[in-house]
Amino acid sequence: MNGLAGKVAVVTGGAGGLGSASARRLSAEGCRVAVVDIDGDAASKVAESLPGEAIGIRADVAVEADVERYLHEAAAAFGRVDLHHLNAGIPGSPGALPDLEAGGFDRVMAVNVRGIFLGLRGAFRLYRSAGSAGNVVLTASIASLRGSADLIAYQTSKHAVLGLLHGAAVYGGPLGIRVNAVAPGIVPTDLFAAGGRDDMIRRAATSPLRRAGTADEIASVVAFLLSEESSYMTGETVSADGGSAIVSTVRPSGGAGAWDFASLDHQTYSGAGPS
Repeated sequence: MNGLAGKVAVVTGGAGGLGSASARRLSAEGCRVAVVDIDGDAASKVAESLPGEAIGIRADVAVEADVERYLHEAAAAFGRVDLHHLNAGIPGSPGALPDLEAGGFDRVMAVNVRGIFLGLRGAFRLYRSAGSAGNVVLTASIASLRGSADLIAYQTSKHAVLGLLHGAAVYGGPLGIRVNAVAPGIVPTDLFAAGGRDDMIRRAATSPLRRAGTADEIASVVAFLLSEESSYMTGETVSADGGSAIVSTVRPSGGAGAWDFASLDHQTYSGAGPS
């Protein structure tokens, strides 16, 4: 894609399914890549597997000093940082709202929101000190656009990501810094493996494309948004969800009546008290 070859890219959550796919695609496009993950060994393994020059960095994106360090290490290794894919995230508990622990909620917000804030701030500071511009992509989610009765902390955090997106894009525009987001739908990666791969694939079959997505398909959108092919886009959230976000679920073609809601509600609210 136009404008990627020779650039330096940082990918957070780079050892996970979406992050490693993004790192592979950017490397294949000619970027030098800093793979950042809380699992430093896994980050290094991903970096070693890439076709181009790359390094692995261990960092917790929710820790201010770690964010400053991963940016410093990336810039020291490659001379600068042009592109940022702020992707690191955790799902949190799928439990019922009355049963959620505040500590668990806080941890999701720390990684998924504070981590994005610190990454954005760090990117803008680097651009300012270098007197340069660049592009940033955030990983949002279909959960940024819709609601559900589970994964409350996760969807709250992903709604917040769009607030950061809009503020950063408005601030960055006059400086030549573009900020966009990708909103994946169901993509079976290790992040949600505990929920059951088969169940994810079954639910994805209700989308217009009737299938789950792949990490490589999300990486293609990330590469597009970081490239100059998207040069007149900023502040946008691009859904890559098989069409899930456009479906009217109350129409027969949108799956109305296709679920056993008595069974579903029993599973959701069992033990939750009076309804």
